[in-house]
Amino acid sequence: MSSKRTAPPPAAAAEPPSRTGRRQQRIAAAVLLTPFTALLVAVFLVPVGYAIYLSFFGEDHEGLGFGGGRTVFTGLRSYLAVLQDPSFLTGFGTIALYCVIFVPLVVLSALAIALLLDSGLVRLRRTAQMLLYLPHAVPGIIAAVLWLYLYTPGLSPIIKVFAQADITIDFLGLHTVLPSIVNIALWSGLGYNMIIFYAALQALPREVIEAATIDGAGGIRTALQVKVPIIRGSLVMVCMFSLIGALQLFTEPMLMNQATPMVNSRFTPNMYIYDAAFRRNNYGLASAASVILLIVTCALSYAVTRWSGRRERSAR
Repeated sequence: MSSKRTAPPPAAAAEPPSRTGRRQQRIAAAVLLTPFTALLVAVFLVPVGYAIYLSFFGEDHEGLGFGGGRTVFTGLRSYLAVLQDPSFLTGFGTIALYCVIFVPLVVLSALAIALLLDSGLVRLRRTAQMLLYLPHAVPGIIAAVLWLYLYTPGLSPIIKVFAQADITIDFLGLHTVLPSIVNIALWSGLGYNMIIFYAALQALPREVIEAATIDGAGGIRTALQVKVPIIRGSLVMVCMFSLIGALQLFTEPMLMNQATPMVNSRFTPNMYIYDAAFRRNNYGLASAASVILLIVTCALSYAVTRWSGRRERSAR
C-alpha cells in the first residue's frame, strides 16, 4: 500500500504590523529623537530665531546721543546697512579667497594621505595616524598662538634660519598673511579629515580591491578609479564640512589682528559680527550680518549637496 506524502502548508505571508505595534514604533522613535530635537532647538533654532528678531530692531538715541537709547523697530535697515558696508563685502571677498585656497588643499591632502596609509606602503600606520591627528587635538587658539610665535619677526626661529641663508620672508605681510592663516587651519584640520577618509577606505570590500589587482590595475589606478569613486559620499561630506568651517573663520585672524596691521578688525564676516556687537554695541547690525552669513552658508551647503547628487545619478 503506497503512502502519499502531504505537501507542507504554504508559509504564511508576513502580517503587517498591528496598530499597537505601529504605536510602539512611533513611541520608540520619539524617545530616541527627543534628546537630539531638544539639543537642536536649544543650541540652534532658538539662537537663530533670536538673532532674526534682533536684526529688525536697533537703538535710537535722541538729541546728541548722550542720553540712553530706546529700542525701536527698524525693519530691514540693518540688512541694508550691512550689504552696503564695504568692509563687510571685503570680508566676504577675503573669505571667498580663503575657501578657494583652503578647501581643495585640505581635502586633497587628507585624501592623498589616507590613500597612502590604506595602501600599506607606510609602516607603523597607527603611529602615523596618531601623529597626524595630534594637531587637531590642540585647541584652535593654542595652535594660532604657536604659529603666531613662528610668524613673528625677532622671535621666530624659522625666520632666523631663513635670514642666515639671506632669505627675507614676512609671514604677516600683505600677500602672505592669508596663506599663513591657511597654513594654521591646514595644520589643525588635516589629520581629522584624514581619519574620516581612512575609516571609509577601511570599510571597502576587500574583494573589490583584489578584483582590480587581478585585472592588472596598479596602485595609483586602483586608488583613483576604484577607491575614490566608492567613497564619494565621504568626500562630499568632508568638502561640505570644510567649506562650513572656512566660512566661520575667526580665531586665527583675530589673534593676528594684534600682531599685524594687514588683518583689521573686520577681516572676515565673523570678525565683522564681533566688531559690530562688542565694540560698536550695535546688536541689530551684528544680528543682520549673522543672518546673512547663515543664509550664505546654507545656500553653499545645499549647492554642494545638489551637485554631488547629480554627479552620483549621472555616474549610475
